[in-house]
Amino acid sequence: MDKPFRKTGEQAISESPLHPRRQSRRIMVGPVPVGGGAPISVQSMTNTKTADVGATLQQIAELTAAGCDIVRVAVPTQEDADALPKIVAKSPIPVIADIHFQSNYVFEAIDAGCAAVRVNPGNIRKFDEVGPAICKAATDAGISLRIGVNAGSLDKTLYERYGGPTPEALVASALKEARMFEDVGFHDFKISVKHHDPVTMVETYRLLAQQGDWPLHLGVTEAGPAWQGTIKSCIAFGALLAEGIGDTIRVSLSAPPVEEVKVGCKILEYLGLRARKFDIISCPSCGRAQVDVIQLANAVTEGLKDITAPIRVAVMGCIVNGPGEAREADLGVASGNGKGQIFIKGKVIETVPEDRIVETLLKHANAIAEQMQADGVDTTAGTGPVVIPVVHEGHGESQNENHA
Repeated sequence: MDKPFRKTGEQAISESPLHPRRQSRRIMVGPVPVGGGAPISVQSMTNTKTADVGATLQQIAELTAAGCDIVRVAVPTQEDADALPKIVAKSPIPVIADIHFQSNYVFEAIDAGCAAVRVNPGNIRKFDEVGPAICKAATDAGISLRIGVNAGSLDKTLYERYGGPTPEALVASALKEARMFEDVGFHDFKISVKHHDPVTMVETYRLLAQQGDWPLHLGVTEAGPAWQGTIKSCIAFGALLAEGIGDTIRVSLSAPPVEEVKVGCKILEYLGLRARKFDIISCPSCGRAQVDVIQLANAVTEGLKDITAPIRVAVMGCIVNGPGEAREADLGVASGNGKGQIFIKGKVIETVPEDRIVETLLKHANAIAEQMQADGVDTTAGTGPVVIPVVHEGHGESQNENHA
């Protein structure tokens, strides 16, 4: 692709502070590297009708602004397939076509310039016949594919053999699909083995990670409404990423797609896999609090929702932990006795009445953000994959050259 995309970093390796990354081979999704130690990318999927080009592009723009690196669009109809060239041409991030059942849409997506195609061999009619042609078309176009299985789409034979969508059954299905592609010499694919239960999902990916060096796409499928799905995803992604397993992620929520991206980015930020953006530290509600901490934290969060600068703000409600936490933050308030002490970089700069705490924090936060921009700090650095330049023996430039 010859149009500019947001860069994923100058260095080629992103390392976890918790555990060495699993060594996987690298594929490309447009200009975004996946696997081979590349920064972990965040994906989401539009929920618009793909044939509605305007609405789809508007949602892609919103996802991009939230930090999404790769977007998937559904292609269940011919009208959706026909819309792909226009969407690909104007999308600021790589587009993956999500295709089931109709193999001819795969070829149309490749011709449209999609960066990758998500294809499920299990529900493509006569895949043994069309599979090699799909691999050749992908190879000729220089694009990658995503294969894999969900608990709900497990082959009936494997379901019966293993007594359900067990980790062993899901991995067996994924290995069967992988062999279909590798037998014809195609290796530019990533694998997903999703399950709605976090424990089963973690066990499945752990098992698959031991079987080969494919890049892995993490997901808890049908995770549920926003609060429930967020918890499931944090548990599953946290366990796997802390072990170095996973190369790209999608948080699946029954919620607007932008919420998926927000959760995914924050998971990576708090695991040290992506630079932190704006962050609020606030104490829990308790009997020591001398201010309504819940209301105060919510008001500050709402007031600063548009700030992307990497500022840490502490909102504390009592004198026990308040001063210490406030001093550790870029900006903070320790509240009590109807007033709040405002800290900047550990120093008290003013004391204001309780009813002026929010407006005072907002004023200083915006001033800090503006000063960061004036000093040349990239205040949007947390919106894309950040690269920690660490090179390990056997996990450095030679590997990058082999898999770029």
